[in-house]
Parts: sequence; C-alpha cells; structure tokens
Amino acid sequence: MLSAWKKLFHTGLIVVAVMVFIVSWQGVRAESLEEIEKQMADLQNQMELSMKATTPLESEVTKLKQQLAGIQAQIKASETKLQTLESGIKERDDKIKSQYVILAAKVRDLYKKNSQNSPFLIFASSSSAAELTRGLAYKSAANDEDKDLIVNITKDIMKLEEDKKKIQNDKSRLAGLQTKMDTQKAFFEKEIAGAKKWQSELSSKIAVLSAKQQSILAEKTGTFQTTVGDVPLADDPASRPDYNPGFSPAFAMFSFGAPHFKGMSQYGAYGRAKSGQSYETILRAYYGNGIEIKDHNPDAQIKVDGYGSFSLEDYAKRIYEMPGSWGDNGGMEALKSQAIAARSYALARTNNGASSICATEACQVFKASPKGGKWEEAVNATRGKVVYVGGAPFSTWYASTSGGYQESYSGNGYSTPGFWDTPSGQSGWTAQAYEKTAGSPWFYKAWYKSRSGDACGRSHPWLNSEEMADILNAWKVLFSGGGDSNRVTPESSCWGGSPYSKSDLRDIGGFSSVTGASVTYANNGVTANVTFQTNKGSTTISGADFMKAFNLRAPGRISLKSGLFNIERK
Repeated sequence: MLSAWKKLFHTGLIVVAVMVFIVSWQGVRAESLEEIEKQMADLQNQMELSMKATTPLESEVTKLKQQLAGIQAQIKASETKLQTLESGIKERDDKIKSQYVILAAKVRDLYKKNSQNSPFLIFASSSSAAELTRGLAYKSAANDEDKDLIVNITKDIMKLEEDKKKIQNDKSRLAGLQTKMDTQKAFFEKEIAGAKKWQSELSSKIAVLSAKQQSILAEKTGTFQTTVGDVPLADDPASRPDYNPGFSPAFAMFSFGAPHFKGMSQYGAYGRAKSGQSYETILRAYYGNGIEIKDHNPDAQIKVDGYGSFSLEDYAKRIYEMPGSWGDNGGMEALKSQAIAARSYALARTNNGASSICATEACQVFKASPKGGKWEEAVNATRGKVVYVGGAPFSTWYASTSGGYQESYSGNGYSTPGFWDTPSGQSGWTAQAYEKTAGSPWFYKAWYKSRSGDACGRSHPWLNSEEMADILNAWKVLFSGGGDSNRVTPESSCWGGSPYSKSDLRDIGGFSSVTGASVTYANNGVTANVTFQTNKGSTTISGADFMKAFNLRAPGRISLKSGLFNIERK
C-alpha cells in the first residue's frame, strides 16, 4: 500500500530544475529576456501544479488519519481482549497446575489398579457368578472414570498451550499493524512537508529570476554593441585548445557555439553557400520544408525606433548582420538567405508594419546608411522575397554560430527542425560542421572575457586542479545541500557579494583535487554527462547541472555559453 501511495505522490508532483541565468552572447539577436520570462512563467505554473497536487494529498492524509483512528480503536479493542484472555489464561494456568497433580495421581493409581487387580484374581476371589460380574463391572467403571479424567485434564493442558501461542501471534500481528500504520502516516506527513518546502523554494527562485531579468536587461544594453556583420569575431589565442597555461593538470570548458542556437546559423549558411547550396536550400535546411518563400510588397513600410519609416527594401539595405566580404569568398547565397531572413523577421516582429522594430541586436542591427557592396547586391537579387508560414511572414530567428546543432523553435503554429548542421549528421559533427568549415571562431571556444574585453583579472580560461575541485564543491552545495546555495558565486571582487571561500566549500563538498575529465553527448545537441576523476573517486554529473554550477562559481568572467560543450585537459 505504501508503494502505491508513493507512486500517487510522485505522479502528482512535477520535478522542477530551475535553469541558471546565462547572458546571451549571440552575434545577432538577444532572445534571452524572452527566455527568462518564459522560465518565470514555467516556474509559476509548476508552483500552481505543486499546490494542486498537495491539496488532494492533504485530503488523503485527513482520510488516512480517520482510517488510522479506526484501526487504532480496533487495535485497542484487540489489546483489551488479549488482556482479558491473558488474565483468563493465568487463572486456567493456576487451575491446570492443581489438575496436573490430580492427573499424575490418577495415572499412577490407574497403573496400580491395572497391575494389582487382574481379572483372574477377581474370578478366583468371587464366590458366585453374580459377584464376579459386579467386580468386573466396578473395575471397568473405575477405570473408565479415571481415563476420562486423564483425557479431560490433558485436553485442558493442550488447549491452554494453544491459547498461549495464539495470544503471542496476535500480539505480534497487532504490533506489525501498528508499525505499518505509523509508517504510512509518517510518509504522508513527510511528503506534504516536503511539497510545501518545495513551493516555498520555488517562490524564492522566482524572485531570483526576477532580479536576473533586470540584470540581463542592463547587461544586454551595456555590452551588445557589435554584430558579426559590423565587426568580425575576434579569435583570442588564449581561448583555443592549443593554448599553454603553464601548469598541469589544467582544465578548460569549451563551448560549441553561443546562444541562441535557433533558426539559421550565419556561419553555417556561409559554409553551406561555399559548398554550393542555393539560398532556397539554405533557408529550407534551417527553417524546414514547411516554409514558403514568397514575394511580398517591396514598398511595405517598416517603422524603426529612432529612425522613422522605410520601405521593406530600403530597410533591408540598412541591415548590418552579415559581412559583405563573404560575397567575394563563395558566400553570396548566404547573403541572399540573410536578406530574406531579415525581411521576414522585421515583418513578423512588427506584425506586418503595424508596430515598430528596434535597431539593435535585441531585434536586428539597423544603421542609417545603406551597407552597399555585395550585401546590397544580395538584397536586390532577392527583392521582396519573404519566408511565409500559414499565410503570414515567419519570425526567422538566426544567430552567428550554433556549435553544430540547431534547436527547434515554433511560430505561426509551425516548428522548425532540430538537427545536426553537418553533411553527415552527428557522426561528422566536430570535423564537418558547416560552421567549422566556414571558419567561425565561436564554433569551439573557451570564454573568459565579456564582449567589452573585461576579463576580471584572468589572462586565460584554464583552471588548475584546486579550482576545478572548487566547481565540484559548488555543485555539491547546489544540488545536494549542506550549505547556502546563494553564496555559490564567483570568488572575485568583480562580482561582489559574500561568496564562499575555496576552503569553506571544500569543507562542505570534500573535493580537493581533480585529475581527469570526460564527457558524453546526447543525440539532441547537448552534453549529457561529465565524469571527473577526483580525490573522492569517479564523479558523474549531468551536463545541465554542471553548466549551472560552473557558470555560478567559475572565477572571473569564465563561463560556458552553450549546453553543448567539452572539457579539455592539459
């Protein structure tokens, strides 16, 4: 019964893994604010579900308490009955003791009579047949009386022993019922207490996300000043796997791509164009075969915040989202794909011009002067062309680099595909990804600076053995308790607050050194698990949990930008 109640409880509650805040670093649009809002809505929904699940559970506890009260009354009645039986057993036991003396005497007397008064002696001593008959009859009656008394006393003794055994069995059964009843009651009360604590934690986590929402808004407006099309991505030698940090063992986390991983990869489109794919093939690869590429009114008006209104074509000519130089290096079809995606996104974002669109990476980068060159050629070559789904322009998301896997997203009741962006699927991922062949410096990178160049005192992203163990201790506090999770923040003056020291975390988690690390990947484009060799033996952590712990505790600006990552060791 207890197992069934556990299944009921765990079916009713939903386990929530609260996602850690990650500042968006994608080179096109920062959708993280919308994602955070979605997380907040999801958390609120989970808390409501928890409350709904807890309410019937509390009702079940009330019913259980009533049932337990009834069972308890029955147990008490049974105990009273047993006490009465035990009292009777004692009286019978005392009586049996005296009967046992009689029994022994009767058995002894019967034996004597049978051995001394044989039928032959009675016959020899009788003077007549009548006297012989009376003698034999008397002897038989006396013997029968003694035998009956012996049998009855023996039955009483056997019944007494049987009743004693039954009483002991009943007492054991009642004790078992009482234990089971107490266990079920304790289980429900514990689970309800846990559910209410979980609801309280959810409330606090929602509050934390709300604060992070303000933080990400400030971060986005403060650092998102450039795009792929405006300034090429810098390739920092210290962020590459061949960098020598000067100590060993050394560990660095390498992200495949940077947010947001949805829609069209700009570097992926460039790689596809260089491999001979047309703009239509490129768009269908990233947005799926359910799209239509249709002609739209090129004179439709687009209102841009701070700039006024422009025709759809004049607006597209002022978009700075892809380097025009790509058109001179085999990437003309990628520029055409970008031009169509830019029109589609603007129309979907403004509801066909009914509202305005921002001019920054929060939407797509717009400047007052036309970009010209190969970009304008691509705009003119695709004049008026727009991606449609369900009779309306589709919100064509895109980003600089996705790391080789494109995530699905939905719009207009339609979902884009999720897939490995390589010629041969996952098997050719790290070597053949279109982004890699296109030369994206963000395809495989260890991040330790903000885009403004602030490294918070770090000259590279590599961690030593003690720093790596510190991340594991942070993970221990975050996911196993034993400390204050709010103090799991970078041990750096750049971030402020009251973070744990390494020794404080080591006292809680117990990890003091890491000597090795390996990862496994899932089919859906994320790192599934990370396994470390430590002073405590082998420790395996889910990729999502490790990413949260790492981004909350890694020193300086060191961070993971993607759920698809690897760990390099030197």
